[in-house]
Amino acid sequence: MENLDIRNEIKAAGLCLWQVADALGIMDCNFSRKLRHELSEDEKARIRDIIAELGKEVQQ
Repeated sequence: MENLDIRNEIKAAGLCLWQVADALGIMDCNFSRKLRHELSEDEKARIRDIIAELGKEVQQ
């Protein structure tokens, strides 16, 4: 499975894919499709920033 690291980070943060997709400004189905192919390091860094930010909100 592609982007397993990103998927695991989202899960570990207690988030759903749709929450990350919403923060990216795309529909959740498009985000799921995007994850089917390995992302560039720049895209992964952007998503990791979003995961960290949303993860803080979930913990509050």
